[in-house]
Amino acid sequence: MIEFDHVGKRFGNVQALDHLNLQFSPGKIIGLFGPNGAGKSTAMKMIAGLNQPDSGHVLVDGQKPRQSRDKIAFLPEIDYLYGWWTLKQAADFMRSFYADWDDNKYTELLGFLNLREDMKIGKISKGQRAKCKLLLTVSRRAPYLLLDEPLSGIDILTREEIINTLIRDFREGEQTIIISTHEINDVESLVDEVFFIDQGRIVVSGSAEELRMTKGLSLVEIMKEAFRNVQQ
Repeated sequence: MIEFDHVGKRFGNVQALDHLNLQFSPGKIIGLFGPNGAGKSTAMKMIAGLNQPDSGHVLVDGQKPRQSRDKIAFLPEIDYLYGWWTLKQAADFMRSFYADWDDNKYTELLGFLNLREDMKIGKISKGQRAKCKLLLTVSRRAPYLLLDEPLSGIDILTREEIINTLIRDFREGEQTIIISTHEINDVESLVDEVFFIDQGRIVVSGSAEELRMTKGLSLVEIMKEAFRNVQQ
């Protein structure tokens, strides 16, 4: 389980997280939804141990994130791959760095995503780079998979391939996937639980299906309603 207990984080004059309290249940696909600047990426980086809270604490299975890095596979929004690498060189680096790297999984997903190992990172399309990043992240067998804006700025066909990969690869009960995005339409059918965040605080949370049934609205409509009420 991942827990945020009264977590605060400020960058200069910006309050990124404001006494944030939440728990991510294990074994589910979870959506962390909100507009740009809501605090989503800050929260994801805290789980990955890349940012430290100014107040409160974050725990991953009862430990601080920096003590739990071997349990977390993190796909950041930024493009971190070297342009001079081939996909094979990137995979070799990940293989040497992470003990939970799964060669069989990597090979299967390489074909499923229509990627080639000789592709040079700096010479392929943005959509192909997005698929390469996903491949390198999900080829680990980490209990927690963090995806920060995995669909941002890529075409609809690549989005479908990424979503199909997540569905195909998800091990229910064994893995927790947290997707941070403002592209809610694309992942609405994928998520089990949702947390809507705005200005560093959770404004609505719960089971995706129960929220839809109770309110009679889609998740996009629920977010619009929640944020409209916050601003009033």
